[in-house]
Amino acid sequence: MLWKSLEGACKDLVDEMQKRTPNGPLVKQKMDQTFALRRKEVVESEPAISTMVRCWPALFTEDQVFMEFSRIVGKNLKTEFYESIDRHSHRLLELFGSKRGNVGQLLTHILQQTNTTEPTECQRASYHPGDNPTDLFKGGFESDDEDSFCDPDIGILLIEREGAVLTSSQHLSPASLEIIIEGEVVMDNIQDLPKAMCILFGLMYALHLNYPKTMKLTFQFIQQVLLLLGHTDLKPKLQTLKNQLAM
Repeated sequence: MLWKSLEGACKDLVDEMQKRTPNGPLVKQKMDQTFALRRKEVVESEPAISTMVRCWPALFTEDQVFMEFSRIVGKNLKTEFYESIDRHSHRLLELFGSKRGNVGQLLTHILQQTNTTEPTECQRASYHPGDNPTDLFKGGFESDDEDSFCDPDIGILLIEREGAVLTSSQHLSPASLEIIIEGEVVMDNIQDLPKAMCILFGLMYALHLNYPKTMKLTFQFIQQVLLLLGHTDLKPKLQTLKNQLAM
């Protein structure tokens, strides 16, 4: 009887999400009701992302990404992520400004924009200097065919308006942002890069995904240092950065 009830709730969710304006409270109620079933499916069966999008469309909305994170770990991801980044932003920018190479160029670009456009938002875009963010972020134009930039297994697409100049350091204020998982755009129309990073982190928890290799230190930094989740023993590079933040 319980299984039938959960199956019915899942179907109700899919039907509700097909409406032009889904009923938010109803979606939350059904997502709460089916959490244990969904979590068991994600962890034990590891379904393809296309299957998750089809069976659990509500999970790929901003509100439900944050609610699912709270269901899993009992933390408010959005609030704690932004508050922690804001608390450390000045020191992070100082540390990143001394880096060179591809990562240094991108981080310097962030620092330069801090003085010209949307400083608070720019400060919130953080990367561990040992990672290569250019492998996570991909640029494209609004007119590009979706398949032409869906190569990354996990990534953030920075979609520019026609005529915009794309640079190797990536523009921090694109026309829109999209999140790709397993080569499929799962969320779009995201407002800014920091929010995209926060949502992507939440999705990796919700979908029980491994961190992308080229950005593993960054996501471990968010998890262990900013959000105080998981093991307290840090890898040497993370411990070094944590110590530097405390100086």
